[in-house]
Amino acid sequence: MRLSRMGAMFPTRLSFLRTLIRRLAAEKVTVSRPVWDMCKDGFGHAVYSLRLGSHTYSLVAVSTDLPPEMRTDRVIATAWDSAYVLYDGVPDADEITRIRAAAPKQEAARFTEHDLILSRANKSVRLFAHVVAALRAGRQPDASMVQDVGYLMRTTAVYGNGKFGIADRALIDTRPGLEGPFAAEMLTVWLIRHFTHDLVEHVGQGALDASLKRHLGIGNSTGLGMAPFLVTHPVLLNNWMQARETALARVRAIETLGMAEQSRLKALAMRAAQHLAEWNVPDTLHQSRINTLREDWGALCETFDFTGRRPLDRAMNSVKSHSADVQELTAALMIEPFGEIVDDLAACMADPAFGHGPMPRDTDALHRAIERNFAWALAPDYDDPACCGQFWYVSEAKQEPRLGQRFKENGADRETPLDIGRRIKSLYRDLPENTVATSDLLQSRPDHALALARVQMAAQYPYAEIRDNLIASTCLPIDMLRCKLSFFGASKFDPKSDRWTRITLCQGAPLAADLAQECDDWWLPVFAP
Repeated sequence: MRLSRMGAMFPTRLSFLRTLIRRLAAEKVTVSRPVWDMCKDGFGHAVYSLRLGSHTYSLVAVSTDLPPEMRTDRVIATAWDSAYVLYDGVPDADEITRIRAAAPKQEAARFTEHDLILSRANKSVRLFAHVVAALRAGRQPDASMVQDVGYLMRTTAVYGNGKFGIADRALIDTRPGLEGPFAAEMLTVWLIRHFTHDLVEHVGQGALDASLKRHLGIGNSTGLGMAPFLVTHPVLLNNWMQARETALARVRAIETLGMAEQSRLKALAMRAAQHLAEWNVPDTLHQSRINTLREDWGALCETFDFTGRRPLDRAMNSVKSHSADVQELTAALMIEPFGEIVDDLAACMADPAFGHGPMPRDTDALHRAIERNFAWALAPDYDDPACCGQFWYVSEAKQEPRLGQRFKENGADRETPLDIGRRIKSLYRDLPENTVATSDLLQSRPDHALALARVQMAAQYPYAEIRDNLIASTCLPIDMLRCKLSFFGASKFDPKSDRWTRITLCQGAPLAADLAQECDDWWLPVFAP
């Protein structure tokens, strides 16, 4: 639960996209396109519908003619190439008209509880134009360019849970297929990907090869707005991590592997090597990190031995001296081939009860609980400017989380309480010498309520806290982003700073036509034209 390790995580078969696709395949879901109203240049609207868990959902996609000077991935944008609503049911003509007017405005509009998810995306202009030109010329696009970019559009937000008037998650969180974390958002992304394929074929007046379509995922630009979620949803974070660690424990306990399982692991290790070879980013520092991982992983693949007793446990132990990148990739590899013993854990990754642990009965028990579970929080000197150099706040203009420099910028008086470590230490220092009931302490010092709640949860939820100082000058939010995005199923992280990144989602994922066959083999996809 340290930032440096969270920032090295890779997607696994428990990632939310993988779980969703397995559900779609199990139900033999089919996707229809009841509406396609597009001009020859690809501007207009479309509707895609499917039935999942006895409910019908529709993606309404609106494509607009965006002037180049208005195209930006930044959250301050007010216009996009396309906008989307995941609709509860099948929208009639009046509802389509409403969504066509509202969706392109995004935050400036208001929506209804029939609208489950709101999103928008911009084209990867270079690749989109190239694919259109190639199809119009009667040929397939250049494979190396498809491999290099990997998506035709990238989303800049996928909003759920009541934002701007859309449905609260409570409306759908018990529906079969959508009960898992971010399932509705992942369904939206998967359908948007289909729309981008159809749109480029429509404008290009030709058909893409299925292998190229599978490699064309959906890009995403994600910034600071995502990071605080992991702090404000500690039980959910615990459940994600607990599921992953339980999956790893289960496979490490396997006594012996058959020849087919050994071969499968070796093949997946080589696929990971190819995936790393295809992962290139402009940032020189991050590219250097990828290059190092490539070299280390290539050497490691030659030494993996999956024979004998407890082979996966031995494999994990063998990488203890390696980097966190190598260790995290190894963990993801170990889990991948064993769906029959780990996939059930996906059902444990939600937080339907918003759980809390038992409250320490008095300040003596509270003192012991803090020392037992929060040594990481007591260690820093929060009066040292280096240990409190940053502060989290919410932008008034965009209502999005931001990170400020405490000693250089205004706004620390409006700090968001993400400084969990500092709050725990403050509580610890304020514990009275004489033992009193915890309820009495809380009544006299209500300012410690948040810290008390986190101590309360720690005994029952061991993975609930990021065990680092989140206001230190050295805190890198990109590590929090990568952790969360890995659980979404993201790959090919492309950091643009320590505060925002581009990623690829659904690359290698099955198309709608693939769901009728075995389609769960797309961990760390590689280009296979």
